[in-house]
Amino acid sequence: MAGNQGNQRPSRTPDSSSTGGGATGGGTTGSRSNGSHESSDRVVHLRAARPWSGDLERARYVLAEGLPTWLGRPLAERSDANRPVFETDLILPLQAPGTAFVFRKAALVEIGEIAPEGAGFRVEVSWRSATLAPLFPVFVGNLALVPGRIVLDGFYAPPGGEVGVILDRALLNMAARRTAGWFISRVTDAIGE
Repeated sequence: MAGNQGNQRPSRTPDSSSTGGGATGGGTTGSRSNGSHESSDRVVHLRAARPWSGDLERARYVLAEGLPTWLGRPLAERSDANRPVFETDLILPLQAPGTAFVFRKAALVEIGEIAPEGAGFRVEVSWRSATLAPLFPVFVGNLALVPGRIVLDGFYAPPGGEVGVILDRALLNMAARRTAGWFISRVTDAIGE
């Protein structure tokens, strides 16, 4: 992240056993490094970034005011952290030799308040499955937009506890990285390149 945000953990850590409200808890013992992804017994660090040359003021407006038009259906109730919650389809692009397809999963996405971040800003973001929550990853992190780049940085809890972290590590965080890339693309489609 820009500034010193890259060294800060989000205020909440995901817990793959969480099925409601905000995701809290999660194991933090037995920290391990997995390339650029740090992991513990239950959570894995994820960082995805890409160049971005859009207008920061337009992006700030879209993220603060234009959420219902691009993120999904707003739910009437707010999260435990009093944030707006949106129902959307998380999309995981999958590829097999000679073919490509997409896996869609109904999810609940929370967007927090915008906060200054260096020459730009950041906003807390989290997502979890809308159904069968223990079987799908939970993500908690920050989306930062600064001149020249957009960064999604946070932690996710793969399903299955320690076994899920081991499997996730063996697959090189493929599903999480592709979902993060999809989310960044969705944001840049809404705010402009």
